[in-house]
Order: sequence, then C-alpha cells, then structure tokens
Amino acid sequence: MLTIIQGFIVLVIVLLIVEFFRLQKACKQFPPGPTPLPLLGNLVHLNFQFHRDILMELAKTHGNMYTLWFGWVPVIILNGFQAVKDGMTTHSEDVSGRLVSPFFRALAKGKGIILASGRSWKQQRRFGIMTLRNLGMGKKGLEHRVQEEASHLVKFFMNLKGRPVDPSFPLFHSISNVICAVVFGYHFSDEDKTFHELIHATEKIFRFAGSFVHQMYEILPWLLRHLPGPHKKVLACYDVLSSFARKEIRRHVERGIPAEPQDFIDFYLAEIEKSKEGAKPKYDEENLVYVINDLFLGGSETSSTTLYWGLLYMVVNPDIQVKVQEELDAVLGPSQLICYEDRRKLPYTNAVVHEIQRFSNIVFVGVPRLCVRNTTLLGFPVKKGTIVIPNIASVLYDPEQWETPRQFNPGHFLDKEGNFIPREAFLPFSAGHRVCLGEHLARTELFIFFASLLQAFTFCLPEGVTKTNTEPIFGGTLQPHPYRVCAIPR
Repeated sequence: MLTIIQGFIVLVIVLLIVEFFRLQKACKQFPPGPTPLPLLGNLVHLNFQFHRDILMELAKTHGNMYTLWFGWVPVIILNGFQAVKDGMTTHSEDVSGRLVSPFFRALAKGKGIILASGRSWKQQRRFGIMTLRNLGMGKKGLEHRVQEEASHLVKFFMNLKGRPVDPSFPLFHSISNVICAVVFGYHFSDEDKTFHELIHATEKIFRFAGSFVHQMYEILPWLLRHLPGPHKKVLACYDVLSSFARKEIRRHVERGIPAEPQDFIDFYLAEIEKSKEGAKPKYDEENLVYVINDLFLGGSETSSTTLYWGLLYMVVNPDIQVKVQEELDAVLGPSQLICYEDRRKLPYTNAVVHEIQRFSNIVFVGVPRLCVRNTTLLGFPVKKGTIVIPNIASVLYDPEQWETPRQFNPGHFLDKEGNFIPREAFLPFSAGHRVCLGEHLARTELFIFFASLLQAFTFCLPEGVTKTNTEPIFGGTLQPHPYRVCAIPR
C-alpha cells in the first residue's frame, strides 16, 4: 500500500514538473511577467485576489504591459495611462472582443451587450445607442427624467428632517428609476417588493465578482458547477433579473406595440418584427432579456455607488462641501432647478464631481477585452484570442498624470484661474470600441443629483460619530463600508 502511495506522489511531482516547464515555454510567446506555477498560475502572486494595488505593484517589476496566468490561461495587463490608452485605442477594433469566461458564459450565455462579442455585440450595441438617443439621451427629454428623480430624492431626505440614514438604498432607488423609466416605461416606488428583490440580486452579483470563489470557478468550472456555494446563489440572482425582464417583455407584447414606441422594450419589439423579414433575424426576445439586464445593472449600480462615495467624501471634506455650496448659491441660488448645462457655469462643482469619479475608481479594472485578430500592443505581437485587461485604477492614480493621485483633490480639474479643465487621463468609462454606452447619461445623473443634493442640504456625520472608513470593499464595484449620514436642510 505504501509503495502505491509513494508511486502516486512521485507521479504527481513528475507531472507538476512537466507542467511547469510547459508553462515556461508558453510564457515566451507573451509579454514577461511573474513566473506562473502549475495549476495555480499567478494566483499566489496575487494573494488569490485581483487587487488594484497588487497589479500596480507588479508593474513596477515587470513593466506597464505584463502577463498573468490563471491556470493555463494567459492574461495581458495594461498598466498606467499611456499603456491603457495606446492598448485600447491604437488598434481599438482589434481588442473589441469580450471574454466569455466560464462563469460569465453561465451567467449571460454570451448574449446582450456587456458580455457579448463579435457581430451580435456590434448589432446590439448599435441598436442600444440609437434607441437611447431616440428616448432622449443627450437631449432635454431624458434630462427631465433625471431632474424628476433628483427632486424625489431631495424630498426623501427633506422628510427625514436631519435624522441619520444610510443613503445607499435611496441613492440606488433614485438612480435606477431613471433607467427603469427608459427601459420599462415606469419607475418603482421605494416600497415595491419586486424592486427590493432586484436590488438584493444586483448586490449579490456585484459582490461576488472578483472574489476567490469566482476566480476558482474560472479556473475549475468543471468542478465548481457541480458543487454548492456562493456561485450557485449568484446564478440564481441573475435568474431573478432575467425572470423579471421576461415578465416585462410579456406585458409589453400583450399590450401591443404602440405606433410610437414609449420605452426601450417597445423599440426592441418593433425591431424584432422588422428583422423577421431577413434570412437570419438579428433580434429576438431572448437577446432582449440580456440587454435589459445589462441596462439595469449598468444603469443602476455604477452611478449610485459613485454618489454613495461622493456623499462620504463631502462628510470627510467639509471645506470642499462648503465651496461647492457657495458656488451653487452664487450662480444658481437656493431653489433653481439644476440642469446638465449648468456645469459650464459651475467649474468647482463640476471638478468635484469628476474628482469623486476619479478617486472612488469604482470599476478598478476594466472589463476584460479579447483580441479578435492578431495585433500589436505597445510593439509586442499579440495573437487572436488573447485576453487583455486595462487596469483603470492605474490610469486614475497614475502619478505621471495627477499631481496628488492618492488624495481627494478637485484641483486636478481646475486651472490657476479656477476654470474647469478636462484631463486626458480621466477614463472611468474606459476607452476604445468598448467605452460605456451610457456614459452621457451617467455624467448627467452624477452632476444633477450631486448638485441638487448639495444645493438643498449640508451632509454631516450623526452626533457622536467621529470616524469614517474610506477604504473600499472589493467586489464587482468598489463599495464604501456602510455609513450613516445626516442631511441638514440649508
């Protein structure tokens, strides 16, 4: 018996040694990086977590383009503004593919917009942009929806009369109601049971992304898909979103497509009817389910989390909050309805909103790209099918681009005369062909919501609370630790 065990151990050691040398040979085809180990790749170098600071630290040793291995899968990391910009925009079309990893394949089946690739992605994205414009994106129509939801949020805080509250839910509720009105044609009340289920599902999905179990699923999907665990719960949460989307589609179908579509689902169903005439339909209800999920997830979580950070930064930096309020009072007065165009007259407020996005850096790395053809990145030949990840954190914290990258400093976006200046290294929405399709809506929401709240209230910590935690909780987005705040009417 002992001999059999010893033989098995020797066989395992031999196989690991063979695997190690196979990996070393494979490494020569990619940009240099830390030496991968059999089975684990570079997970040990990452301390089994995909942390922004670890990625930036590795760049100091291996350069601004290096390779990490996840098991037998190589991933090229782009670090710093110049590497990310050149890598994402020089041959933008070449790196426009989306990695459909095992977990995300189980999640979205490669459909929709965010996790789609190739011809289908181009069609869905083009239709999405066109339809959002038809529904008012970049125009006064959609801006009015944002103003309306901002007014509801102001009323919510006003009714509290200064009592402490965790602003996470009201922020998410108000922001998500903008995209809900666009997609579904109506918005939810804050007591709606279905809406609370959607929020709970969304939180679970974003918290799981990037976790240790998520990484292990990507490496050992054949094992994890047969085991219980948090990955099963997250897949069930995504099914909650899909189930709701299907109910909304059925409701629209039963109601009938109006002559003038009123919301995104109306436009998409009308397009399904048109595409049936072609040889291969470009649009179908199953794809619509995943597009709806993408719009809800992307149009709710990121902007609300950014505002959640924004209120925390105002509490931590009361002097900056006062300067914003002084500018709002001087230019607009205490009750004027705020519109996106006002940002041109409010350079300091605009700078603060941009700095909230830069410093919170909620999407700490860009969503992985896939090379759709052989290409060249930063002078290095890269084969079709290679995964490329732009480290967005390294751009927003690049010491060569920002004077005080690790400090909250609105001066990053102001010249000596106090005028707002755009910065080329401000890339929270990514760059190239995969830039966020809702960028304009997100910018509009962040400015109007933030300015409206500070116009009406001064935010401070509850009585007796003197400390706040500004370190992020890592997940699909970087969340603040839960906190409570008092909104004191001005």
